[in-house]
Amino acid sequence: MTAPKTEITIGSEVGNRAPDFTLLDQNEQPVRLADLLGKGAIVLFFYPKASSPVCTVEACAFRDAYITFSDQNVTVIGISDDPPSEQRKFAQRYRLPYTLLSDERGKVHKLYDARTAFGLMNNRVTFILDRDGIIRHRFADMMNGAKHVQEAIEIIKAL
Repeated sequence: MTAPKTEITIGSEVGNRAPDFTLLDQNEQPVRLADLLGKGAIVLFFYPKASSPVCTVEACAFRDAYITFSDQNVTVIGISDDPPSEQRKFAQRYRLPYTLLSDERGKVHKLYDARTAFGLMNNRVTFILDRDGIIRHRFADMMNGAKHVQEAIEIIKAL
């Protein structure tokens, strides 16, 4: 007699398996989410626009907390619809030590429901994935970029 299979739903809600994707990083190298699983938790933060004021605050807050994340074996990844060249400039200008991914066509934003209510622009939303790729936390706050880092640290400590 075999145990019943537990079915995992794929989607952007807490408890679901995070949708897999491949995007180019700031150095125009492909990064696939599935290749990062099994190594530790992952913080995916979606932000509207590189170098905009709130996005810069958020990105720099993740930079400033980077050691806290890396000490916990957590991979931090930022995603926006900026092209890789803009991501590269943003990373260099603010000395961002983590990967930035370019979702120019918005496919991953759609997969993760990271658009505003009317779909007119990208939302500021952060996902915490466990080492198996299950979404453990979702946080959205358009105006308080630094709060995303505080939320992420609290959830990572609880995993």
